[in-house]
Amino acid sequence: MKLLITGGTGFIGRALIARLAPSHDITVLTRNPERALAILGGGIVPLRSLATLTNLDAFDGVINLAGEPIADGRWTTQRKREICDSRWQLTESLVRLHQAGSNPPSVWINASAIGIYGPRDATPVDEQTPIAAMGFAEQVCERWEAIARRVADQTRQCVVRIGLVMHPDGGALKKMLPAFRLGLGGPLGDGQQMMSWIHLQDLVSMLCYLLEHDHCRGVFNGTAPHPVSNKAFSHALGQALGRPAFLPAPAPVLRLALGEMSNLLLTGQAVLPNAAEAAGFQFEYPKLEGALAAMFSRA
Repeated sequence: MKLLITGGTGFIGRALIARLAPSHDITVLTRNPERALAILGGGIVPLRSLATLTNLDAFDGVINLAGEPIADGRWTTQRKREICDSRWQLTESLVRLHQAGSNPPSVWINASAIGIYGPRDATPVDEQTPIAAMGFAEQVCERWEAIARRVADQTRQCVVRIGLVMHPDGGALKKMLPAFRLGLGGPLGDGQQMMSWIHLQDLVSMLCYLLEHDHCRGVFNGTAPHPVSNKAFSHALGQALGRPAFLPAPAPVLRLALGEMSNLLLTGQAVLPNAAEAAGFQFEYPKLEGALAAMFSRA
C-alpha cells in the first residue's frame, strides 16, 4: 500500500513505520525532511507540506498520528493553542484534500485519546460509553474525532483512542523511570485513579491490524484489556525494576506545579478494548506484569 503518515517521527510513529516500511510505500509529513530521514531511514519519502498536494488520490491509506504532546507541562493559553492546532488544523487540511479527490484512500486511521471519556471511577468504560465533553482534554479529542469523521462516508475509517503507551524508550514511562530507578517513585495523589495502558508493540500491532482488515471500522480503544490503579501500577513498576515504590506525590504539590494539567495525572479511566477484541485482535501483553517483565528483563 501507498501510505501517508503524519506524526511519523514521534514515539508511536517511529515504531509503526519500522513495522510497515518493509512492505509498504510510506510518505511521511514532516517539517524537517533531513531529520525524518535520519530517524526513519532512507526507505520513506518525506513530504514537507500538504500544500504541495491537490488531493490524496495517490495514496491507498492515511494514518494520522500528529499532535503536540498533551501532558508535557502546564496548559498555558499558548500551550493549549498548540495542542489544538496541531490536531485540528492538520486534520482539517487532510480532510479537505480527501474531499478534493475523485479516488480517495480506501482506509484512514486517526489517532485520538482515552481522555475523551473524561475523569471516571473504576467502573469500566468501552467504545459504547457516552461522551460528555467538559474539560480541555475531552474537548480536544471530541473535536479532533469530529473533523476526521467527515471522511467516513467515502473511506473506511478507524479512530483509535490511545491510552498510556508503555515502552522505556519514550512516552510517559521514560519520564517515570529515573525516579523509580532511584527508589523515589510511588503513587500520584491517593493512587486510586485508574490507568489504562498498552505496550507499544501491541499498539503498533493494533494499528497494523486495523489497517489490513477491511471489516474493521469505527472507534477502537488502544488499551490493554486489564487496566490497573495508579497505586498498583507503581507497585508493579517498582517490582519490575527491583526498587521500592512507596513515595507518593501529593495531589496539592502536583496541582501547584502543573495547574490544570495535573487533572490528567490525578484522574483516570478503566478503558477496555472491546471493539478490537471483537474484531479478532489478540494482545501479546494483556496484563501489566507481563508487559513490564518483557521490557525490563531484556534490560
